[in-house]
Amino acid sequence: MIARKNMVRMAVAIAAPILVAAYYTMTMPGSGPAIAATQHQNTTQGTVAVQQLPNFTQIVEQNGASVVNVSVTKKSPAGAQPQMPGVPEGDPLNEFFRRFAPPQQQGEQPMQRGQGSGFIVSADGIILTNAHVAADATEITVKLTDKREFDAKVLGVDRRTDIAVLKIDAKDLPIVRIGDAEHLKVGEWVAAIGSPFGFENTVTSGIVSAKARSLPDENYVPFIQTDVAVNPGNSGGPLFNMNGEVIGINSQIFSRTGGYMGLSFAIPIDVAMKIKDELVQHGKV
Repeated sequence: MIARKNMVRMAVAIAAPILVAAYYTMTMPGSGPAIAATQHQNTTQGTVAVQQLPNFTQIVEQNGASVVNVSVTKKSPAGAQPQMPGVPEGDPLNEFFRRFAPPQQQGEQPMQRGQGSGFIVSADGIILTNAHVAADATEITVKLTDKREFDAKVLGVDRRTDIAVLKIDAKDLPIVRIGDAEHLKVGEWVAAIGSPFGFENTVTSGIVSAKARSLPDENYVPFIQTDVAVNPGNSGGPLFNMNGEVIGINSQIFSRTGGYMGLSFAIPIDVAMKIKDELVQHGKV
């Protein structure tokens, strides 16, 4: 019980403002050549045993362009105190900022900006992401890997399953292939693509740690547990199997620090697609 109380479940939608700012101002280097899989040779008794690590380059080449960065603007909760951009809550600099920042107009509600991830499921601009990324947003911008940006419309949000559907006005977009989470096996290699802290199209990998995992206060989703590195900004991004098919949507982590600690949770894609169909057709579930 003590360990559970000390664990803090973190939704991973909002990237730290200082790193988001760096993302917009830094020039990111192009991706380098693929690195060959590591090989181990054993020449004992004249035999050669070669063990290869999984190679994710083909998955990235085929699907990277289908993963998008989602930037959101939301109104801060009523009564929220102004905060210095780039400084975590609780830092003494925030108290200084609150004392000397220009006073807000009466009735003015401060805005929050954050980033998440998403992926394209139809060539005419239907995008899946997390509800905690898109819900209550006053403005959403979707950025593709070719640097095009689009204003996004929210077609629907289901907070219960943490699924949201966005729509952008575009055609002939690259789409992901949808897999079958039911046939996923514990121990199987998987990879995530997303925008942790605003660093778009970042690839991380790991294994499936467990299936049908129940989380406290989450009774509707049989989560896929992995040890894939998932951080703020990864929310809504796809989880791929080794066939390059999406089998989950990265949603939450368990952490004592707010950062990655090897416990990541994804919504099975079959659950997400059923919710998507309802939201597209009816706007609600």
